[in-house]
Amino acid sequence: MNGVHDMGGMHGFGKVEPEANEPPFHAEWEGRVLAMQRALAFTGAWNIDMSRAAQERLPAQVYLSVSYYHRWALGIEINAVEKGLVDADELAAGHALRPGKPLARVLTKDVLGGTFTRGSFFRSSRREARFKPGDRVRTRNINPPGHTRLPRYARGRTGLVEALRGCHVYPDAVTSGRGEDPQWLYTVVFTGRELWGAEADPTVKVSIEAFEPYLELA
Repeated sequence: MNGVHDMGGMHGFGKVEPEANEPPFHAEWEGRVLAMQRALAFTGAWNIDMSRAAQERLPAQVYLSVSYYHRWALGIEINAVEKGLVDADELAAGHALRPGKPLARVLTKDVLGGTFTRGSFFRSSRREARFKPGDRVRTRNINPPGHTRLPRYARGRTGLVEALRGCHVYPDAVTSGRGEDPQWLYTVVFTGRELWGAEADPTVKVSIEAFEPYLELA
């Protein structure tokens, strides 16, 4: 999706200013949002890619005007409604209006520690990887209407495969209802000038993790 979330290489957003001694949360409600995210992730109702995709679908004026954890909260609302855990009228009311939907599992304090260790997205494959380290590849110029992990600034660019990272759940598929569709994952390195043009710093290199469907031999 070519949304405002994909802002790599865009101008006009100002300099990134790290906050000295930044606290984990700037308000109490942000901690509650993190807790909700952990609890809902544990149920298996959706995964991390679906969480990202929900936030990407926020209108641009909303995405740019709210804070980090506010986007998380809005994404949770989108997924909770779409997965049938709540209805829009319940969110508007601020409380349940009908019995909750049964879940495969719920988070309890005795298993809380395990929720901070992300499960593996590695999957086996019945076919060989198409590329190998050292291959020159070109990223495809794709513009999908849904979720993708190929950033806009790196599309249609030529780089070198640095490493093969195994076969993993394919985010583009799992967020669109096509199942896990495991795909090989590569680290691909680009020069700054390949990405940004002749005026870029010649010493800059950028590496991205790119799934096989994003790539073709250069």
